[in-house]
Amino acid sequence: MAATIALVDDDRNILTSVSIALQAEGFVTRLYSDGEAALKAITETPPDLCLFDIKMPRMDGLELLRRVREHSAVPVIFLTSKDEELDEALGLAMGADDYITKPFSQRLLIARIKAILRRAELMRTPNEAGDEPAAEPIVRGRLEIDPARHMVSWDGKKVTLTVTEFLILEALAARPGVVKSRNQLMDAAYQDDVYVDDRTIDSHIKRLRRKFREVDTEFSAIDTLYGAGYRFSGE
Repeated sequence: MAATIALVDDDRNILTSVSIALQAEGFVTRLYSDGEAALKAITETPPDLCLFDIKMPRMDGLELLRRVREHSAVPVIFLTSKDEELDEALGLAMGADDYITKPFSQRLLIARIKAILRRAELMRTPNEAGDEPAAEPIVRGRLEIDPARHMVSWDGKKVTLTVTEFLILEALAARPGVVKSRNQLMDAAYQDDVYVDDRTIDSHIKRLRRKFREVDTEFSAIDTLYGAGYRFSGE
């Protein structure tokens, strides 16, 4: 079944051009020109992935993301302008999976969409073909990761992560104490030679720490090694 993409942007030219490009790749598109209309539709009938513009009337993309994240971990990619660096970082900190800056290459956008959808599908239906054993849970002290069910807990308390956050955490926890560079974390989270910059990984790490501190204010298991990358300390 074709994946459904919800595209929310008040620029009709972008809605039309991106929709045509996505449909040419076999996606089903649902188009919305403002955040309020999109929120109602996304809540009632969740898509497989969302593309949100940040600057929109009635409800901007950041508020739309906040409202969506109250009840859903659906993958979200932000479409941003070059002068919106602060909003990009804030969007990632709030739980977006990725962002892409306007004007953008349709090819790059589609590559990022496919990469995130592929990983999300593997998490939802692991080992469907039965040709490989399901991944074993990863237990590192108080951390437990269940790749087969895309579930994470700390001290037995559930931590809800986006697809990208989950993959970054899994890469770190797979080898506790080993420093992972930003490039290595990019490869783990995005694959398919899709380029993202260092700031994207840094923002995801900040969001991971914030989510764990919501269940444990003393959480400090993800270390920053300045100039080198990050590591899971294996508390």
